This record gives sequence, structure tokens and C-alpha cells, in this order.
Amino acid sequence: MLTLNLAQTIIEKTIAAGKDAKMKPLGVVVMDARGTVIAAAISDGSSLARFDIAAAKARACVMFNTGTRGVEKFAKDRPHFFQGAVSAIQGGIVPVPGGVLIKSPEGQMLGAIGVSGDTSDNDELAALAGVKAAGLVGDAGQG
Repeated sequence: MLTLNLAQTIIEKTIAAGKDAKMKPLGVVVMDARGTVIAAAISDGSSLARFDIAAAKARACVMFNTGTRGVEKFAKDRPHFFQGAVSAIQGGIVPVPGGVLIKSPEGQMLGAIGVSGDTSDNDELAALAGVKAAGLVGDAGQG
């Protein structure tokens, strides 16, 4: 189960990873497996859009049960279906790197993290580092 304490740890470690790598200020949203926001944080100096974009990346992971790299591939492979799905998913989704499924060490999907603020690739790196530092497994949807 993805608890508030665990979600806050993931956020703390994600923001620390971004700072250590000298990334721009990050916005981070952690959702449970139902797509409910458990915790969120926006770094000082971050733009106002960071929460919405990070939430849309996390939501994309939960709705498609893959990291946003997988969602991005799906969007390219099946554009008509994807466009229809986007209109059906309340709150919107963003199909670019920076969204990562959060899994237990046994492989159970617990939720997702979305990160926004730097390049999409860097957002993903920070998310993966935060999830790993919390003792869990991140799935960016690459395979």
C-alpha cells in the first residue's frame, strides 16, 4: 500500500535527486493505484504549471498501467484511440517522460509519480531516483 509517509519520502528523495543533479525546480505528484493524489510538492522557484503537468504525467501512468514512455509509444502507435481516451480521462494526461509507475519489490503496482520542471528525460531520472531511494521499484514504461 502506498501510504502518505511513503509518498512524502518519494517526493523528498525526488526533489533531492533533482537538486543534486542541478536540475531546474521540480513539481512532484504521487498518486495511488486509483489515481488519487496522495502527496504533492512544488519546489521554490517553480512555475505555476508544474503541479498540473506532474499530475497529468502520474495520471497517464495509472490510466494506462505503464510509465509515460509506454504511454508516449501507445499515443504514436494508436493516435485515434489515444485521442479518444484523452477526451474521456478527466483531468487530462501528458504522454511524455517524467511519469513512472511505483511498484513494490514484488512487482505490485502501488501508484505513480509524475515530475515536471526540467527536461522530460531529467524529470524521469529524478522520479526513478526518488522511487528507488524509498525502497520501491520505478517503471518508466520502456520495455
